[in-house]
Amino acid sequence: MGFTEDIVKLSEQVRKRFDQVVGEEATKMALIVPFLSALGYDVYDPSEVMPEYVADFAIKKAGQFEKVDYALAINNNIVMLVEAKARGQKSEAHDGQLSRYFNGLLTTKVAIVTNGVEYRFFTDLRDKNVMDKEPFFTFNILEYDTKDIENLKFFHRDNFEVTAITNHAEEMVYVKGMTQLLGNLLRSPSEEFVRFLVAELGTIAPSYEIQGRITGKVIDKFKPIVKKSIQGSLVELMTRSLSQEITQTVELEVEQEIEEEEKQQESQESKIVTTAEEIEAFEKIKAITQTSKSYNFDLQYKDTASYFGINLGKSTWWFLRLYLSSQKKSFITRLSIDELKSLASNFEVQEVTTSLGDAASKVIISSVSDFDRLTSLILRCYEVEAVKHQALTSNVINMEKSA
Repeated sequence: MGFTEDIVKLSEQVRKRFDQVVGEEATKMALIVPFLSALGYDVYDPSEVMPEYVADFAIKKAGQFEKVDYALAINNNIVMLVEAKARGQKSEAHDGQLSRYFNGLLTTKVAIVTNGVEYRFFTDLRDKNVMDKEPFFTFNILEYDTKDIENLKFFHRDNFEVTAITNHAEEMVYVKGMTQLLGNLLRSPSEEFVRFLVAELGTIAPSYEIQGRITGKVIDKFKPIVKKSIQGSLVELMTRSLSQEITQTVELEVEQEIEEEEKQQESQESKIVTTAEEIEAFEKIKAITQTSKSYNFDLQYKDTASYFGINLGKSTWWFLRLYLSSQKKSFITRLSIDELKSLASNFEVQEVTTSLGDAASKVIISSVSDFDRLTSLILRCYEVEAVKHQALTSNVINMEKSA
């Protein structure tokens, strides 16, 4: 499975275990350790994930040395520190010992405070080697979007690079600050903002240029005009965004109409005969998907005049389309061409598009027996579509509950 799929699976586990987890130790074992594992760290290797870590500069208090809950190391260099809170506690406040460890370990550039659900990431943007008081990124395992996943990838063991994380953290902080600033200006335009717009109005449309100084009286006159203009711009942007969503919905409806037409055509055309070769291919692919440790969908096929599709129970949820009637046999996947090349390195691959213009990729094969050499690719295609289907089903259930 890929990183996104790992997080989806972990989110489901956390949701199931949530009410049963009580106390800090249970939070560590049931929620935090699996999260560190999803980030690519070997939780069973004490040289990589060090629980109850004590540094040589640790301060002794009440007869015990200060320690952090976890220290994560890459190539023997500690790169991240984790402070755990019990599930249900706020992950906002962190003890002084975490910042002392962060400041003392020069190779450490990331500190995390978590209650097993919310993960708050800190670094040293304000002063070098001094842990910031505010996090630059917060990830909630039960509430996240695609952008959050992309941000989280920076902390995966395979991607961890200090310079990249620092640059990304700076960008996130600046974007957040700019967004708040723009939000405030749009809700209540300041005098300086109105003055700037009035001055710019003359540069783009000389006939609108304000004669003389831009006085307080002019500012008062233009404030309601600026507010109305902002509202108009926002409505236009929202309308444009809604139009794009409608277009996507229409495309889905078109695909469904095409499928319905295909069904009617199939019932009328007796020429479409499912061959023994297609059944053999389906059984091979079905056997491969049954080796998946994460998903167990009942595969179905759809035989048309042009292709033999394999799906997760609905024709739009297809993950392979086979073309076995011609001398040059092939099949189409929904993977990118780059991923396909890595999974089918010994086969000819091509970048193609579906009937609706979606990006897809094709593999040229010589016979059905080639599927035995492409088990990793077939399993990847199956699990990618399974993740989408599962996420869609989950969203529908949540919407029905909220309704």
